[in-house]
Amino acid sequence: MIILTGPCVLEDRDTVLKIAEKLKALSEDKRVDFYFKASFDKANRTSLSSYRGPGLDKGLKLFEEVKKQFGYRLVTDIHESYQAKPAGEIVDVLQIPAFLCRQTDLLVAAAKTNCKINIKKGQFLASGSMKHPVEKVLKTRGINEVSYKNAKDNGVWLCERGNTFGYG
Repeated sequence: MIILTGPCVLEDRDTVLKIAEKLKALSEDKRVDFYFKASFDKANRTSLSSYRGPGLDKGLKLFEEVKKQFGYRLVTDIHESYQAKPAGEIVDVLQIPAFLCRQTDLLVAAAKTNCKINIKKGQFLASGSMKHPVEKVLKTRGINEVSYKNAKDNGVWLCERGNTFGYG
């Protein structure tokens, strides 16, 4: 089983390290494919005054510390294309937020890294429509055929988020 878990957003250093420490037993469970997940910038907050995170530079330093201290594989979401390269040098999986799952430039930038890509399905899409974001990532990586095997072999994951109006 794959588990992506951690704080929604990176808080202060002490809080992040306490959470990482609490997850140690789960990370050592041989039945679990464990990833520590948090955001350095929650750019999709509803309110302008909501806490978004420490930002790219400070967030990546926190991720480096978690990786060094605990050996965790890391997941973070990116909202803009320029974030893919620096984040991809630290984390193992780049996550594409649901509302950005069709953004070609973001998907291409993520695909150009060596990271796995976790694409969250927008609630406005039917499941079958997710072949298009997968195709963007695979073609950027030089793979022309969209298939489950090619997605798996080339580190493309999908995350089902439900839907707004049904699939009918």
